[in-house]
Amino acid sequence: MDKIEENLQLVEPTTAMRDAYMDFLADFTRASETATDGTGGNAEDGFAALVKKLTDYSKGINLSDGWVTASTFWAVRNSEIIGVCNIRHQLIERLRDFGGHIGYSIRPSERNKGFGTEMLKLALKKARGFGIDRALITCNKDNIASQRVIQKNGGVLDSESYSKQAGRITQRYWINLGLSR
Repeated sequence: MDKIEENLQLVEPTTAMRDAYMDFLADFTRASETATDGTGGNAEDGFAALVKKLTDYSKGINLSDGWVTASTFWAVRNSEIIGVCNIRHQLIERLRDFGGHIGYSIRPSERNKGFGTEMLKLALKKARGFGIDRALITCNKDNIASQRVIQKNGGVLDSESYSKQAGRITQRYWINLGLSR
């Protein structure tokens, strides 16, 4: 885990990382996966436009209806994007049901190597910096790997129920970030 900790960084999206991001997305295609939770958008409308949208959203600018201020970070190791996470600065009812404060995704070829645990650890530090004292993290009940990532970061299961918007049984975990102490 020490090597992962030394080499993994959360960085803000930039246009200079276009090729790395496109390779990240291609990894999902190669794995025959279409869902890339936590990516914060796609690059079909132009990469510069995607980066601008993500930057705006991190400042609460030009938010789509029903969206909250959210910061996107790319988990980078040796200039390769290993994962993506979104930190939502506040919760609304829809996010309490599904989504929570933090959504993340690890590229399929790098899963089960400890990157998810380290990325969430780094994201929780960022969330603390945004003034979040308790972070809600949700996951699919069948996603054992995500459950382990959340639990390794101090997540305590709060509830589990069917989410209409997710179309599945969703688990909701809280992680105390210690700001209120």
